[in-house]
Amino acid sequence: MTVIYLVQHGEKDQGPGDPGLTDTGREQASRTAWWLRDFGLNAVYSSPQRRAWETAEIIAAASRLGPQKDVRLRERMNWAGSQPFEDFVAEWARSVLDRDYVPSCGDSSRRAGERLRAFLLDVTAEPGPVAAATHGGVTADLLRTLLGDGAVPRALLYEGVPSCAITTVHNLDVIEIASVVHLAER
Repeated sequence: MTVIYLVQHGEKDQGPGDPGLTDTGREQASRTAWWLRDFGLNAVYSSPQRRAWETAEIIAAASRLGPQKDVRLRERMNWAGSQPFEDFVAEWARSVLDRDYVPSCGDSSRRAGERLRAFLLDVTAEPGPVAAATHGGVTADLLRTLLGDGAVPRALLYEGVPSCAITTVHNLDVIEIASVVHLAER
């Protein structure tokens, strides 16, 4: 089985739709890339959403790899701008409290966690470590699925996963949650 580094995308531009990274987000991704390079990554996967894809491209380039898209890494919900932002936030909050609630613009927390778990099961057979650029909501959903609600830090559920934080998983065992130590190095 392989070690999987789930990387929260870098800081994104504000606004609806599919925003990309800010300059700060690209710098965070670069620091993450150089830290992960030392582990000899075998593959880099990404959510198809732009902010994650840009993060994955930077990580993959540092390891001389090409990133691969996998829709199972996409976020639970994405604000497209078709509903007022306040309504989106209310649906997000409801989906955190009720893991089976299916919002109007995405997956339930439970489905999203299972979707990411299925990705992990598929890539655990690959040799060498793997990085996967993904999103905070679906990462928290996965942690709730693997560890149970009580074991997930409340800050991750209600404030989000920090930009470019790394959650490390081995054999579906969570080794480290949302580490940002690598961002201070270099």
